[in-house]
Amino acid sequence: MDASRPVSLTIGALDRTSKIIETGLRDDRTLEVPPEHEGAPASWFTGSPTPGQRGPAVLLGHVNSTADDSGVFYNLDALEQGDQISVTRTDGTRAIFEVYKSELYPKNDFPTKAVYSPTPGAELRLITCDGFTASSGDFVKNLVIYAKLVDTA
Repeated sequence: MDASRPVSLTIGALDRTSKIIETGLRDDRTLEVPPEHEGAPASWFTGSPTPGQRGPAVLLGHVNSTADDSGVFYNLDALEQGDQISVTRTDGTRAIFEVYKSELYPKNDFPTKAVYSPTPGAELRLITCDGFTASSGDFVKNLVIYAKLVDTA
């Protein structure tokens, strides 16, 4: 697909929709994340291809809760191989992706190259925090959902 910025995301298996905002890199070259308040939208990392273009388009989102769906990526780990994710783009088209794997990584050992490296076709990466530790109140892992483009509309 030609480049076209994403505007919304639908994850049917989770009955979840979200508008998509844009985020880039901070001054220290780390990823800027979307706002952290409950109900915050997902974000598209502008350093990645737009969803539907060749390569891994990266969408970030928060869990925001361990008990309810107040976060756009709450319960993301429930996605299974074959589940579909639809991204609506500014040109009115939709890029439809199918999940092919889900991986959990320690935050201090995140495989940047594996997640962001070029791919032969259009792919999608959904990235969120996971591994909540009650004693520290922190998420110590990142969950990455990998999906491939299977259709356009």
